[in-house]
Amino acid sequence: MKFIFIFLMSILTSCNDNDDNTNNNGTINNNSNQILEIVSVTTSGNSNNYTFNVGITSPDTGCEQYANWWEVITEDGALVYRRILGHSHVNEQPFIRSGGSVTISEDQIVIIRAHMNNSGYGGKAFKGSVSSGFSKITLQNDFALELAELEPQPNGCAF
Repeated sequence: MKFIFIFLMSILTSCNDNDDNTNNNGTINNNSNQILEIVSVTTSGNSNNYTFNVGITSPDTGCEQYANWWEVITEDGALVYRRILGHSHVNEQPFIRSGGSVTISEDQIVIIRAHMNNSGYGGKAFKGSVSSGFSKITLQNDFALELAELEPQPNGCAF
């Protein structure tokens, strides 16, 4: 009888069916199946001087993998503004970061997208204007990839 109990206990403890995204210490792992995407965009300010508040969800694990910037670009792929993110957001998902001054008119159509330090741009972005608002879009994988080489660039990762 003791053997059966030990046998059953070993089977139960070796099974790992954590479909609820919990890790071994019981805390929720919010970024296990996440993809990098913009989840919200709001603005404030005046023409040619806007502040953007951008919500991002990303599979951050620390400095080895984190969202390292978000940017505002034109429809034809020209960089308008880039907000550098100086650290990972492992325990803060989704997170919102503000940036500006973004020098666009209220009617100019722009795209807001995010970038991961180790995998590049995410395909889920927002598109719109200050006057009409922003909505989700999916970008082609090769859209304006050359912008990743432009300044400003991150200067390391704090944590």
